[in-house]
Amino acid sequence: MLWSLSICLLSFIFLFLMSLVLGFLGGYFLMMDLVYFVEWELISLNSSSVVMAMLFDWMSLLFMSFVLGISSLVIYYSEEYMLGDENLNRFIILVLMFVLSMMFLIISPNLISILLGWDGLGLVSYLLVIYYQNIKSYNAGMLTVLSNRIGDVALMMSIAWMLNFGSWNYIYYLDLEGNFYELKVVGGMVLLAAMTKSAQIPFSSWLPAAMAAPTPVSALVHSSTLVTAGVYLLIRFNFLINGSFWGNLLLLIAGLTMFMAGIGANYEFDLKSIIALSTLSQLGLMMGILSIGYYSLAFFHLLTHALFKALLFMCAGVIIHNMKNFQDIRYMGGICHQMPLTSSCLNISNLALCGLPFLAGFYSKDLILEAVSLSPINFFIFFLFFFSTGLTVSYSLRLVYYSMTGDFNMNSLHSVSGEGWVMLSGMMVLMLLAVMGGSMLSWMIFCTPEVINLPLFLKMLTLIVCLMGGWIGYEISSFALSYNLFSFSLYKMSMFLGSMWFMPIISTYGSSFYFLNLGGLISNFCDQGWSEEFGGQYINNSLIDFVLLNQVWQNNNLSTYLVGFIIWIYILMMLILFK
Repeated sequence: MLWSLSICLLSFIFLFLMSLVLGFLGGYFLMMDLVYFVEWELISLNSSSVVMAMLFDWMSLLFMSFVLGISSLVIYYSEEYMLGDENLNRFIILVLMFVLSMMFLIISPNLISILLGWDGLGLVSYLLVIYYQNIKSYNAGMLTVLSNRIGDVALMMSIAWMLNFGSWNYIYYLDLEGNFYELKVVGGMVLLAAMTKSAQIPFSSWLPAAMAAPTPVSALVHSSTLVTAGVYLLIRFNFLINGSFWGNLLLLIAGLTMFMAGIGANYEFDLKSIIALSTLSQLGLMMGILSIGYYSLAFFHLLTHALFKALLFMCAGVIIHNMKNFQDIRYMGGICHQMPLTSSCLNISNLALCGLPFLAGFYSKDLILEAVSLSPINFFIFFLFFFSTGLTVSYSLRLVYYSMTGDFNMNSLHSVSGEGWVMLSGMMVLMLLAVMGGSMLSWMIFCTPEVINLPLFLKMLTLIVCLMGGWIGYEISSFALSYNLFSFSLYKMSMFLGSMWFMPIISTYGSSFYFLNLGGLISNFCDQGWSEEFGGQYINNSLIDFVLLNQVWQNNNLSTYLVGFIIWIYILMMLILFK
């Protein structure tokens, strides 16, 4: 156990210092407008060489700084959260492998090395989801890894199509004209890969299922690593998406994902699932603004969202930890009296998520919605963006209503034991960043002031939508509207909206019944049936018979030669006689 604790502290110190260094470097690269392209020759044999390329610009350095900073605080938080775990060292090593895979993905301008980090994320996320080793974890892990395999295959197909250009360094070809058919195919494949990794419709069902992982893993996965990998990849490939069919398709899918997740979170009672659907909604927001063409805004929201979402999950972990592993928000209530610091952090991260002025989320979300108001999009997409923002405030205030206000709804003899200072110290750092990080990042990334001129109604629409969403969230929490919404007269609609449009059912029962059974039939009748009998096995058996016969002739046995000599004499005599 002592060694386990020491590996926590050493990992925290190393990652935190690396985060500070990369953060300062990112700011310097941004101010000086520097880009370093580094090639490291791994192996050189005759005229062939294996070279690993690395791209260092302000975007990759800042993102690495955020990933390392959040992962260092998550590891420090895990020291107390996972205290009773006998395999804490294994858990920390898995988290470090997860972070390393993300580093490979961030600095790679090459599709092969991107695949290395991409598959590393998929494999280690599977190991972390099944960490608790129960039936729910195994099912969630299989759903996660099989959904992500679709994107892995798409990425491998894009690698094959990049052979048309003679190099896998995609960074050289992005600013070519969009008339190349190969580039359009590569763009489509990369889009499919990013949609699976960032859980857009129809691949959304794995994201809430991945909540089976320990809460520190959820804090890391949902803030800055696994689910943001798809968004980051599309930010790098933004030239292939903008103004094309793929961009319009992504805009529609991202808007629907945002809307679906916001509606689903208002029907959910599981604390971690509400926050997971919140992540899905924010990913749809990032994808949507990226498809319109504002990739720097998408990156800005990616960074600010990482700060308050990691804090939100850490607060949820403390609450679940002290509620003796109950996650249903209906069992909570009055937590602010017993865990005041955790409640303060939870409220600050929730308000940052809602976009309260001068918190981290405000700077990015308000800018995104104003950019949407300026963009030439139709009314349906406009409605999805703004209505989904209102839904965000709605489920956030509903969560606060159930967990913070009123009386404690659990056993009256149960007392919520205090708050651990190790967990709280990590949360305090993130709380400061959730308050100040948005303004600091906006000064860095958008150093030239830009004024967005909009009519008064459009300018105030974001604030109006947020206030309306908060009021509706409060009304949903109270019995009057809740009774009407969740009544048996609207049971089918509630089932449809509350179960992510039946996507988990389709992804599990539907795919297993049709696709896996079809795969089993093909395997039995083709792969292991006639094609095996007349293919590989037939050739194998024929070669074995020929080799055995050849061995008999090569044994240098005198009797064998005598028999052969007699047979040849007999054949010659018969030929002479019958001639």
